[in-house]
Amino acid sequence: MATTESREISLPIPHGPTLTTLNFYVPPPDNSRPFTYVDPPPSGLPVHNHILTPYPVTISDIRTHPDPSTFSLGTHGFQPLAYVPSASSSFTSTDDPAIVENYYPEIEALLFAHVPDTSRVIIFDHTLRSTAPSSTRAPVARVHIDQTPAAVAARVRRHAPDEADALLKRRYRLINVWRPLNGPVESWPLAMADKRSVKVKDLAEVEIRANDRKGETYGVRFNEGMQWWYLSAMRGDERLLLQCFDSAIDNSTGKRGVGGAPHCAFEETREGGGGKVRESIEVRALVFDEEEGSLEGVWKCRCKL
Repeated sequence: MATTESREISLPIPHGPTLTTLNFYVPPPDNSRPFTYVDPPPSGLPVHNHILTPYPVTISDIRTHPDPSTFSLGTHGFQPLAYVPSASSSFTSTDDPAIVENYYPEIEALLFAHVPDTSRVIIFDHTLRSTAPSSTRAPVARVHIDQTPAAVAARVRRHAPDEADALLKRRYRLINVWRPLNGPVESWPLAMADKRSVKVKDLAEVEIRANDRKGETYGVRFNEGMQWWYLSAMRGDERLLLQCFDSAIDNSTGKRGVGGAPHCAFEETREGGGGKVRESIEVRALVFDEEEGSLEGVWKCRCKL
């Protein structure tokens, strides 16, 4: 047995393009409003009332691209970063105070450094995910965008109520900062779609139901024209910036396209993958452009949902 385990561990982690399946949104059969429960649903109700249907997709590897530095939030809706220093590499639980006290400042500094024209950052939540059987938050294996435009505007009003009217007149974005905690990633890597390949008609508003609130996310319909990417064997010193909303692009008419990048974890079934438990943390932030006039300092909401 020891010989077999050693052989499996020594196999290289898969790189390069891969053909796999991702789960896409299909509307509820009865045409009711789609919903998903993030907490256990009431007795008799399903976790979600819409259908998730797997479709085959080819996912290209950022790692093998001739110049990975060309990927950017503004163009693609996602951006890989490498060699990011961090004093925070492990957390005991989602309530670990080190996340807010130590890791949030790192995320804030990262966003100021890599998102041009940023003048203000409001970090509003984080999620630890793991493929371990005991985990209460597994990787999300359905294609989605974290929040709709209405939900993002509601976030601004929730976390900066006294200044919301002024902040909503500026360009604002929702950005998710994703990293592995036990890299390199061997199982359930994250796939992202180039936002330029996504049509407004591909997106469907889905009500998110939690014990203490309701929100709204985008389910994503299959579109064979979508261009998918992932970062193979992602290391602990690497980050993915995922843009989920951009007020300069997202609008009701869709004339300016889609501002957020659909994303989804996918099962790594190639030889050499799927062995190690995946542990990750994602931190979500509202990011505001430079303002007209001045405000004193940068305020950050350390709120936990």
